[in-house]
Amino acid sequence: MTHDVAIIGAGIVGLATAQALAESTSASIIVLEAEKGIAEHQTSHNSGVIHAGLYYKPGSLRAKNCVVGREAMYAFCQEHGIPHERCGKLVVATNEAEIPALDEIERRGRANGLDAIVRLAAEQLHDYEPHVAGVAGLWVPYTGIINYRRVAEKYAELFRAAGGEVRTTWRLTALHRDASEIVLSTTGGEVRTRNLIACCGLQADRVARLCGIDPLVRIIPFRGEYYELVPERTSLVRNLIYPVPDARLPFLGVHFTRMIDGGVEAGPNAVLALSRHGYNWSRISPADLLDVAAYPGAWRMFRRFWRTGIHEVHRSLSKRAFVRALQKLIPSLTEQDVVRAGAGVRAQAVGPDGKLVDDFHILEAEKQIHVLNAPSPAATASLSIGAHLAQLAKERFELEPKS
Repeated sequence: MTHDVAIIGAGIVGLATAQALAESTSASIIVLEAEKGIAEHQTSHNSGVIHAGLYYKPGSLRAKNCVVGREAMYAFCQEHGIPHERCGKLVVATNEAEIPALDEIERRGRANGLDAIVRLAAEQLHDYEPHVAGVAGLWVPYTGIINYRRVAEKYAELFRAAGGEVRTTWRLTALHRDASEIVLSTTGGEVRTRNLIACCGLQADRVARLCGIDPLVRIIPFRGEYYELVPERTSLVRNLIYPVPDARLPFLGVHFTRMIDGGVEAGPNAVLALSRHGYNWSRISPADLLDVAAYPGAWRMFRRFWRTGIHEVHRSLSKRAFVRALQKLIPSLTEQDVVRAGAGVRAQAVGPDGKLVDDFHILEAEKQIHVLNAPSPAATASLSIGAHLAQLAKERFELEPKS
């Protein structure tokens, strides 16, 4: 059998795209996943936040898709009974030097349509989070919490119900063309398709090269490590508490997140992972390290951010240093109040010039669409991104609409 579309990657973006195509076209669609199950990596290793669209450059794909996708996500969860909560978050400037950056975040948020955000003076912060310390803040009522694995599982369920197929442990190993068809060699067997969409996260650049495309970027894996508040100290945090982020970096800084299944996470930091699946320091891939070392863009990035990198590694290895960063937001927190929790690995696309790609990056080729960078808020915006990719596919691949 020859499929109309094969989607590589059963993370939340790939499954959202599959669902959108199955709902709107009569195409035969198959999703191929390398791992034993769906949503094994970035989808299931994030902080579970439904982002508002506060930080992103107005007009960017991140901003547009976050704002639309956020409300679509709330509606989807309501429709399908997925636990979630629109709880809001507090962004805190801990000193006067952070006020200009807070001003810029507020400007971006309002430009992105977040008209209900509230600017707070120091004395108002405790109305929202009694234990924080700061000189000013923003209350963002749009932000929520969720478990994105459950969302991905629902996408897969709806996709299968519409006639789609998901095959796990089918890792792509090669691609060649046979007349008008694309032949995919995988660890599970051969798959024939007329068109291909790749949503491969941590392997996005490698899959592109395997498909004969120069991605022009390289995926550099960054691990984000979390602590968790002990149960008797979760009262320190009502909802979500964020610092003012460093505008030079695409990371938001260590923060506090109440989780939909209970408990409060603190983190993440951002250290170079020693494997694309390096969820701890002991997981090392020589091939992945060689890939980073051989890329000139990685060295240009390191030269630019080496001081930040050293600081992040120190915070990774030292609980005391990690807690000191958290104490900037909640001074009464102690080392005894937190225990190590999980970690995630972020797929960060880096250009040859060493610059971190800051927006969603989609590359099109003949009969192929590749998502090469889908940073946060990709999970929040997954319905919007999936709809966008499905529309691209319908136009480029000339798929028949569902009758």
